[in-house]
Amino acid sequence: MKHIPGDRPSGPTRRALLTAGAGAALVAGCARGGAPGAPAAATATATGSATPSAAAGGLTPGAMTLFRDPAYNFNGLLALGASGAGAAEVGEVLTAVNTINDAGLSAQAFVETFRKLGDQLRKPPPGAPADDQTKRSRALRAAQYYGQALFFVLGSDDPGSEQQLYQAGRDAWDTFCGLCKPAPVKANVPYGTTPLPVWFFRPDASNTPRPTVILTNGSDGQNVDMWTYGVPAALERGWNALVYDGPGQGQLLFVDRIVFTPTWEKVVTPLVDWLTARPDVDPDRIALTGLSMAGDLAPRAAAFESRIAALVAMPGCVEPWLGFPPEIRKILTPDKQETNDIWNKEVVPELPPDAAAVMKKRFEPFSVPAMLDARQGRLFTDFHTPATRIRALSITDVVGRIKAPTLVLDYEGEQFYPGQARRMYDALTSPKDFVRLTAAQGAQLHCSPMAPQLHCEVVFDWLQDTLPGT
Repeated sequence: MKHIPGDRPSGPTRRALLTAGAGAALVAGCARGGAPGAPAAATATATGSATPSAAAGGLTPGAMTLFRDPAYNFNGLLALGASGAGAAEVGEVLTAVNTINDAGLSAQAFVETFRKLGDQLRKPPPGAPADDQTKRSRALRAAQYYGQALFFVLGSDDPGSEQQLYQAGRDAWDTFCGLCKPAPVKANVPYGTTPLPVWFFRPDASNTPRPTVILTNGSDGQNVDMWTYGVPAALERGWNALVYDGPGQGQLLFVDRIVFTPTWEKVVTPLVDWLTARPDVDPDRIALTGLSMAGDLAPRAAAFESRIAALVAMPGCVEPWLGFPPEIRKILTPDKQETNDIWNKEVVPELPPDAAAVMKKRFEPFSVPAMLDARQGRLFTDFHTPATRIRALSITDVVGRIKAPTLVLDYEGEQFYPGQARRMYDALTSPKDFVRLTAAQGAQLHCSPMAPQLHCEVVFDWLQDTLPGT
């Protein structure tokens, strides 16, 4: 396995770094990465032609180029990849791509186009009235498209619509879930003063004890991403699958205003308590997966929650803070006032709009004031508090505590946590496996956006082989 260095070379100045495209270098969230970068003309239309790495804005060879800007392109690839799980339609996505490119690539065009697509799918299709299956399929795709718009809304002309856009996607998701057969069990699992919303998917409504996978999202993914990256694969194999919003995610972030916690075991343990109380869950066969930044969160939980029988980190991540370029990390000092003076006096005045939008998106899951400022079109002034929270997510000192068999995934061209999967694998003392998904498989880049079906095959084949009796 080829080791990828975990850090990036420093540029000469903060200004040089930020104006050179900080968006592509900043930390990725759960299933999505980057934020608005400098617009550029697209190099492909709906024909989906591939473009070499140099022409593709930093993409690895073989990655389809929908937008020249790598942040937009990554999100477009995620939407295309979701079509295999019914969470998108290739024709809809490529038509949206052409619409955005024709308008001129920007956050505004991206948000408007995907929001309208979501709105269209919440209405009946032309012709005969939609039956429940059609409503279900259209609601799932709408949840995807609202999620696409949500990711870039802080860089649009209407950042204040963020919560409304989240709610539209959540309503579409809930509509979809209500039309599943059987519908997932919806519940609120106690967690501090704000319960965790959960959706418990089962192959059938019997009380047969089954293996169960807890699917953990990253820093800015939506529930629909957990569908793409696990629910159908689990159900097809006779497994249960639990989808949930934790602090810093979904409802807890956008509505309840609860930010990420570094002690993710306090999130997972109540979920395991809830699952083990159910007759349709085999308490000895509960697995935990973590996608994107949850490749840090899930291992942290497994280090302290002994009832996790198998763990998958997708990719392995031990220090999310290293996902930021060195020049950004150097701003953080032990002194809060000094840090914030550097941020507000030296950095913020030099930030171009696209880099400012990156920072708004990257920091909102760690700071409610930063999120509320962003919705007002302002950049946060307290850098120290959220940066300290991100740095506290390091799990380098607890990986050795993990006892569960662990699969660590890595991706060729991993653009957000390079080298960290190998660091995690090397630090593990439990039974372990390492799989690197590659460009030759069409599975390159963070979380294999073009190949989630292959991704799920690797993960669930490993889980079935690892857990006894599955």
